[in-house]
Amino acid sequence: MRILLIASAYNSLTQRVHAELRERGHAVAVEVTPGSDDVRAAVQRHRADLIVAPLLKAVVPREVWSARTCLIVHPGPVGDRGPSSLDWAIHEDVREWGVTVLQADEEMDAGPVWATARFPLPPVGKSDLYRNELSDAAVEAVLLAVERFASGRYVPVDQNSLPRRPHARTRPVLRQETRRISWAEDSTDTVLRALRAADSQPGVLDGLLGGEWFLHGGHPEHRLRGRPGELLATRAGAVCRATVDGAVWIPELRARTGPGVPRACKLPAVTALAGRLSGLPERPAPALTALTPMDDTAWSDIRYLEEGPVGILSFSFPGGAMSTDHCRRLLAAYRAARERPTEVLVLGGARDFFSNGIHLGVIEAAADPAAESWANINAMDDLVEAVLDTTDRLVVGAIGGNAAAGGVMLALAADEVWCRSGSVLNPHYRLMGLYGSEYWTYTLPRRVGRTTAERLTEDALPVTAARARDIGLVDRVVECAPSRFTDEVLLLAARLAASPLTRTRLAAKKTETDRRESDTPLAAVRERELARMRATFFDPDAPYHALRRAFARKERATAHRVAADAASVRLADS
Repeated sequence: MRILLIASAYNSLTQRVHAELRERGHAVAVEVTPGSDDVRAAVQRHRADLIVAPLLKAVVPREVWSARTCLIVHPGPVGDRGPSSLDWAIHEDVREWGVTVLQADEEMDAGPVWATARFPLPPVGKSDLYRNELSDAAVEAVLLAVERFASGRYVPVDQNSLPRRPHARTRPVLRQETRRISWAEDSTDTVLRALRAADSQPGVLDGLLGGEWFLHGGHPEHRLRGRPGELLATRAGAVCRATVDGAVWIPELRARTGPGVPRACKLPAVTALAGRLSGLPERPAPALTALTPMDDTAWSDIRYLEEGPVGILSFSFPGGAMSTDHCRRLLAAYRAARERPTEVLVLGGARDFFSNGIHLGVIEAAADPAAESWANINAMDDLVEAVLDTTDRLVVGAIGGNAAAGGVMLALAADEVWCRSGSVLNPHYRLMGLYGSEYWTYTLPRRVGRTTAERLTEDALPVTAARARDIGLVDRVVECAPSRFTDEVLLLAARLAASPLTRTRLAAKKTETDRRESDTPLAAVRERELARMRATFFDPDAPYHALRRAFARKERATAHRVAADAASVRLADS
C-alpha cells in the first residue's frame, strides 16, 4: 500500500515504524507535521491509501479524518486519553501499560480501536521505556492494524465496548507543579519515579545552588546519606543528592532560561554546575572487576561483568551521546578490560542506546564549539582505534537499543556485531552536515560492500535489526525483551568462547590485521576522514553549526535540507 506517516518529529518510534513498513513492501512517505495546517498540507501532497501517526501532537483536521482513514498510535491502553500517558503511568507506579492504535475522530484519543498491545513497565526512565518496551508493543500493534486495514474486512471496535485497564482514564498534561520534588518529604522511590517520568523531556524543575534547573534522569544510591536536598558527591559527571531515606544520582541538568533567551543545552550535571561545586568530593567508580550490571549499590555509567572467559564492558550515556570525557573514560575502562584474562570481550550489552556518537549538547555549550568538536571526534577515534587494534581476543559489539552515526561505527570496529531485535540503526552522518570519522570509510564497506555503504550513507534512512543482518551490517539479531538482553548476550558470548573455532579465528584475526596495516594503514584512513571533519568544524558557514544548534537547543533547523544535500560521501580504499 501507499502509506503516509505524519509525525510531530522524526523520533525513534517514527523511524522504526517507517523502516518496518518499508521492509514489508509498502511505499512509505514521511512528513514532519508540527501543526494541523502541516497535517492538511502533507495529506494533500500524497495520495496515500492509509495515514499513520506514530507521534502526533497536532490535531488532525476534520477534513482529513473524515475523508481518509488515519491511525493514531496512542502510548496508553484502551480508555486512556491525554498527552502525558506514559508520564502518568510511571508517576503512579503502574506495572503494566499498553499501546492503542485508534482511528482519528472528533474527540482526541477516543476513536475506534484497530489494535492494542501490552507491555511491562520496569523501573527505568520514560525515554528508555519509550524506545524499548513501548516501541516493541507499538510496532506489533501498528503492523496488525495495517494488516487489518489492508484486508478490507476488518471493522474497528468502539472503545466503549472494550475492557479498560484500572489506571486508564482521561488525564491532563502532567505539569511541573505535580512533578515537583519535595526533598524534605519524598522518599528515594518517590524521587526516582518523578525523575524517571521526565528523564528526557521535560525534566523536573527544581532549585539548586542558587539557580533553577531541569533535572534529567535518576539512579539510586544506597550508601551515601545527608541532609535531604543536599549535594553529597559527584561521579562520572553526575551529582548525588540526598533524600529523606537515601540518595539519588542525577546525570544531567538543563538551566531554565527566560523569555527571549535561547533554550539551554542539556549537559552532564557537573558540567552544568561548573564553578558551583567547590569542596564536593568526587566518588570514583568501583574497581573494574567489582562491577556487575545488576549491582545498583554502586551506580556508574560504565560497568564491567566478568564470568569465566567472558568480559562485558557495558556503558549507558544519556541520549547515547558521548562527550570527550565519556570517550576517554570508556577508553580507559576498555584498556583495563583488555588486561583481564578473557577470550571474548563484549563492548555494550546494556539495554537502550548503544551510542549516537559525539555529544552535540556539550559541543554547543562549549566556549569554542569548533575546538570541542575536534577534541570529541579525536576521542571517539581513539576509542574505535583501540577496538580495531585488539588482536588477542574476540570483541563483540552488542547493541541493545538504537545506535547512530559514530555509535554504529564504534560497534562495527568489533569482530562480531550483535543487535537486539527492536534496535534501529542509522549508519550515516549527512543529516548533521558531517562527513564522519570513526574509521567508517574502512569498516562500513568492509562489512556491506562499497555500493551498499554508499547507499546507506547517501539515503540516510533508518535500518531495522533484521535488515541490518540481511545486508551484513550486523552478524546476529538477538530476539528477546529489552530486560533480557544482557543475560542473552552473556550466554551467547560464553558459547562463542567455548567454540573450538575461536582460537583459529584469533590467529586469522592477527594475520588479517597485519595485512590490513600493510594495504590500508588505519592512520591513513583516520587522517583522510579527520581532514574532512576539521574543514567542517572550523568553517563558521558550514551547515553543521546551525544543525547542531537546532538539535541541542530544540529549535527548527532551516539549514537541514542544505546540509543533507551538501554532505558528499567518498569511501576510502579497502
